[in-house]
Amino acid sequence: MAADVAAASLFGADRRLCSADILAPAEVRARIEVAVLNFLSALASPTSPAISVLPLISRTSANCSLRSSLLSDVSSVYLSYAFCKRSLMRENNAKAFVRVWKVMEMCYKILGEGKLVHQRELFYKLLSESPKYFSCQSHVNRAIQDVVSLLRCTRQSLGVMASGRGALIGRLVLHEPDEEQIDCSILGASRHAITGDLNILSKLNLSSDARYIIVVEKDAIFQRLADDRLYDQLPCILITAKGYPDIATRFILHRLSQTFPNMPIFALVDWNPAGLAILCTYKYGSISMGLESYRYACNVKWLGLRGDDLQLIPESAFQELKPRDLQIAKSLLSSKFLQESHRSELTLLVETGKRAEIEALCSHGFGFLGKYIARKIVQGDYI
Repeated sequence: MAADVAAASLFGADRRLCSADILAPAEVRARIEVAVLNFLSALASPTSPAISVLPLISRTSANCSLRSSLLSDVSSVYLSYAFCKRSLMRENNAKAFVRVWKVMEMCYKILGEGKLVHQRELFYKLLSESPKYFSCQSHVNRAIQDVVSLLRCTRQSLGVMASGRGALIGRLVLHEPDEEQIDCSILGASRHAITGDLNILSKLNLSSDARYIIVVEKDAIFQRLADDRLYDQLPCILITAKGYPDIATRFILHRLSQTFPNMPIFALVDWNPAGLAILCTYKYGSISMGLESYRYACNVKWLGLRGDDLQLIPESAFQELKPRDLQIAKSLLSSKFLQESHRSELTLLVETGKRAEIEALCSHGFGFLGKYIARKIVQGDYI
């Protein structure tokens, strides 16, 4: 197996890298047909008929490493060729086995009709047809990732997309072929909503005179900075996923980083473990989507909130860390890819036992946040 992987790789250093391909609908349908034929072949074996297991690329920390780009300073999560199995004969994953086949069946139909559906739409369709197997959205989400791991193609290639919830504003002009261009600096309160359709995002022509990209964790802070028109004072593009980053927001951020490679990206997140987890998802990708992470990873710098900023936070604004915070912190501290400066910040956070929100900076006045961001960028106060 190792020899086959090495032979299929362009560089020896990448011989363990396993990724999901962007495929045409006909090619995805062909892979589904092959999976069905393999299943039927095993079932019809004259000597030892059996229900074959589904070999999936393992999406666990044990099968995860960090891959550094040869041509840039971007690093991303990747998965190696280690497998887990879905089997109908194992009680603990029999339903998961069936879910994979039902999602593949649905994707086969979707691609045959030339459609693209949201994950939420897919959930309700499967809920109506197979309520025994799909009682919640997470069942669909995990099954989709299983199919990605089995067929080695991207989720978008399956005809499935997540709803886009991100937004951006600032010194950026978007131009979709055959459509009017959108100047994101004059949108006002409407902002620009980021579509979940990666095909549309990939066709956008981007132009900008900005010098910085600022990724904002929370929608409330994003709106404050947009209302203050920070991009007029500091030539920048503001972008948010309104919490944990969705694929579309990560995709457009990656496109911006590729189109404007000299434009640094800064992240503004809460002083808590979840804030750092969000930053790391933008920076490296996620293990659950490790087959696609390299398509979305960006070199994101941590602007704030950080340990040095705690003196700006009123004592009354701090909150005790919750059990969920400590659980996220433990997971991050045990990860292979957390850089040392981030590890030191997180260790300090856990030792103090206190968390704080970005909004706490508004105790210095509603216009303070923009000044805080500009000062830190000018002084190079980021990691």
